[in-house]
Amino acid sequence: MGGSLDVAKSHTNYIRSPHQNVENLHRKSLIEDVEKRVHLGEFKLEAPEKMIQWLKRLRAAFGASFLWLVCLVYFTQGFRSFVWTAVSYQLKDRLKLSPSSSQFVFSIAFFPWSIKPLYGIVSDCIPIKGRKRVPYLVIATVLSLVPWLILGLNATLRSSKWNLMTFLTVQNLGSAMADVVVDAMIAEAVRRERATFAGDLQSISWFSMALGGICGSLLGGYALTNLQIHTIFLLFSVLPSIQLLSCGLVEEKSVTVDSKVLPEFYDSSSVDGVNGNSSFLDEDSFSEKKPNISMLRRKKSRKGSKKKRVTGKGQIAEKVDSLPSRWFRSLKAATFSLCHAFKQPLILRPMAWFFLAHVSIPNLSTVMFYYQTEFLSLEASFLGTARVMGWLGLMLGTFVYNQYLKTMKLRRILMLSHVGLSFLGLLDMVLVSRVNLTYGISDRIMVLCGSALSDAINQFKFMPFLILSGQLCPPGIEGTLFALFMSINNLGSTLGSFVGAGLASALNISSGSFDNLSLGIAIQVLCTFIPVGFLFLIPKEVTGVSA
Repeated sequence: MGGSLDVAKSHTNYIRSPHQNVENLHRKSLIEDVEKRVHLGEFKLEAPEKMIQWLKRLRAAFGASFLWLVCLVYFTQGFRSFVWTAVSYQLKDRLKLSPSSSQFVFSIAFFPWSIKPLYGIVSDCIPIKGRKRVPYLVIATVLSLVPWLILGLNATLRSSKWNLMTFLTVQNLGSAMADVVVDAMIAEAVRRERATFAGDLQSISWFSMALGGICGSLLGGYALTNLQIHTIFLLFSVLPSIQLLSCGLVEEKSVTVDSKVLPEFYDSSSVDGVNGNSSFLDEDSFSEKKPNISMLRRKKSRKGSKKKRVTGKGQIAEKVDSLPSRWFRSLKAATFSLCHAFKQPLILRPMAWFFLAHVSIPNLSTVMFYYQTEFLSLEASFLGTARVMGWLGLMLGTFVYNQYLKTMKLRRILMLSHVGLSFLGLLDMVLVSRVNLTYGISDRIMVLCGSALSDAINQFKFMPFLILSGQLCPPGIEGTLFALFMSINNLGSTLGSFVGAGLASALNISSGSFDNLSLGIAIQVLCTFIPVGFLFLIPKEVTGVSA
């Protein structure tokens, strides 16, 4: 059932998707990578030592501390379902918010996931003490940790709608930034002489996030039954605390730049960046620029005395040039290059469709969460089990897509996905109208099956988004541009939640009145077909394996 769980589940595209900047464009699913290794004889049940050898190779290539940090960050991202379930109950039971007000709070709180390219560009262009990744990961982890500690220790703050929303927004800012930075670290790690391990890092990060999601969903329901909500906030803060300590275990090479060379490098990178031929300020691209600068200096030495005087003036200007001005030029070049690439019709049209596909469909997930807990009286532990079914459904959807749908045209896949989503909406109507009881089908069975089917079908829709985004990204700025694609997807989901909150408010749906919920779901089902009419924006011949 589309959107039949709490709002934490409705935002799983923020915490579960192959996120970000620098986005790992070719993050393969766990299922696909495992299948490949089974075919190669790498994973055999009768030979678990193969797995151990694989892990040893990864450790030798990247180091144990780096692997630990990557796994921990992604496990924490998945485990967020543990604490966000508690947030849903805090808004409903303690603050007594209506479904529309609760969904509004979540929509604002998850907005930082919609501006992820900003974090990537800043970390690329403005090193902190010569380092571009670890310091930003530390900042992100602190932003993720402090709000949970404050909310767990201060009853007054967590009992205020606006204070709670503010701290949740700051927490998501830290989580989104950490997600961006760790993806950039992975991209840089596999780019330097270890490209053969790219799929391995993708698999282990995806597996860590899936494991965290399953554990968080199972433990979240149990914790809500046996613990106070503020205790859950404090317990979750343990993971960001460990993550903060783990940042000190990873060494990052300092970006040492000659102050006299830096302005010329920035100018040249600005030109190249606009044309999409270089990435922004990564260490490899910088090392490639040095020989060109040396050649330029040799050429300048052959010029006449007039040219030398001009060069001398330029050197004085370089000395006066401040570090913030260099940062500003770099940020400006990166932003301009990003906008220049994005406005091309080949890129803009498909992204417009995916954005429309979210905005045009009201998200009623929070309303359904209220209905399940208030009207159906489903306990938190059961809803946690339902979310586990959702994770399993996501993995099943990935498997089915890779096995049977990769050669199908994306237009057809997306059309069938929306037909499937409309069918799930009808299942929601069956549940709300109580027709299922007439045929002896319990509410619990409806919720469990709906959760699994919802995530599976949504994965059919999300996989084409990833594939098409990867195919559209031009070389050089693919990481930042892909992060922009993901942010557009997230922003569309956020706005869809706003639309859903507005619809619930207009229909006077509240925790004590669900009379118009069937009408709201009917409107949602009809809106599901709106994006189908705009499928002409998707390239006609694109499939899952060819552009």
